[in-house]
Amino acid sequence: MVTRHFPLGPSFLTDSGRELLSCAAAVLLCHRSALYSGRRWSPSRSPTAAIVSTENPPSPVRSPRSRGLMGPLSPAAGRRAPAEQIQARPGSRGGPKRGETAPSQRAGGLAAGMGVLAWRWVLRAASFPFSGGRAPATPRRDSGCGPAACTAQFADSASSGSRDAALRDKRSQILSRGLPKQKPIEGVKQVVVLASGKGGVGKSTTAVNIALALVANDPTKEVGLLDADVYGPSVPKMMNLKGNPELTPKNLMRPLKNYGIACMSMGFLIEETAPVVWRGLMVMSAVEKLLRQVDWGQLDYLVIDMPPGTGDVQLSVSQNIPVAGAVIISTPQDVALLDARKGAEMFRKVHVPVLGLIQNMSVFQCPKCKHETHIFGADGVRDLAKTLGLDILGDIPLHVNIRETCDSGRPVVISQPQSDAAKAYLKIAMEIVRRLPVPPA
Repeated sequence: MVTRHFPLGPSFLTDSGRELLSCAAAVLLCHRSALYSGRRWSPSRSPTAAIVSTENPPSPVRSPRSRGLMGPLSPAAGRRAPAEQIQARPGSRGGPKRGETAPSQRAGGLAAGMGVLAWRWVLRAASFPFSGGRAPATPRRDSGCGPAACTAQFADSASSGSRDAALRDKRSQILSRGLPKQKPIEGVKQVVVLASGKGGVGKSTTAVNIALALVANDPTKEVGLLDADVYGPSVPKMMNLKGNPELTPKNLMRPLKNYGIACMSMGFLIEETAPVVWRGLMVMSAVEKLLRQVDWGQLDYLVIDMPPGTGDVQLSVSQNIPVAGAVIISTPQDVALLDARKGAEMFRKVHVPVLGLIQNMSVFQCPKCKHETHIFGADGVRDLAKTLGLDILGDIPLHVNIRETCDSGRPVVISQPQSDAAKAYLKIAMEIVRRLPVPPA
């Protein structure tokens, strides 16, 4: 269907189009008459809008707005329309009396008496498209057609694409400049982080025992342990360490040592029962000080006990120092596995290699009858490792000795090195070392 626009009067329109334009012209006349008579006419205020009578039409004052709109003016120009000429539709107050001409008929008469200029103005102002008229079809041409316009549009799109590319380059430059550059910790060869997306899965217990197992497997190696859990430090109690670190002549903190492990924790800097109520920026500053303002000496491995989650501390550690590998610890429980997967994906996003997963509290063995029970489920971490394409570094059983020895400050690797739990930690430590890259000379 071709849309046609008619610039002339109602003789070229269909009956429905003529009726609609008649109403539009009547409303226009009514608005103009009310304007010059000092009255305010608003169609939104009353659906039955007032219509000006044709018996004595007003002659508005000539003005630039009305010039050439409604044809020649009458000799009585400048006269205001009397208030009696503004009447309402039937059914409303002040409607036509019996014997008077209906408003719709008066509207038709008004429309028929309008000049060509008035019709042309109404058509252009309303822009009503009608089809089926008797005038020859005149398809509307878009002003944007033609070879010149197409060339201009293509040039605009090309310039827009170049601007977008320039903005992307500038954004990437700003982002690359804003990211902190990784700087190795002085004296530390390799950093291994132990993390878990979920709290309460035995991450700190595992970190302490693995640090001790690294030394037990190779006594020639120097190992350090950093407790990065600012809100809930556990290393001081598990390693049986108390006191404040001393300062070196270079104003660096000297870590506390026990069982041959150099340890640093937020627990050494605050009271044991004092809570740490800090925002993210203060936590990140504290982690930076624990990394940079500590005299670690010469270490082959620095094991970092990460807090649960994937927040500020994880980003600060992974973006500020080169990390040789990350180890994810989780129980076989489905709820813990959801967060463990998030932790693994987080390290992948920050380009930290994930060495593997540890399934903690995998099975409980009754000390009397030796019956094994999978309290938190069976092989959940193994299934997650297959999904992520990672290795299982080992399984750690749920045993009361692991909990008791850590609470007493003598971890199971030190106090019971021949137990099954200690052997599990020793095996996991060997798997971690085997997967670590060759340290720089």
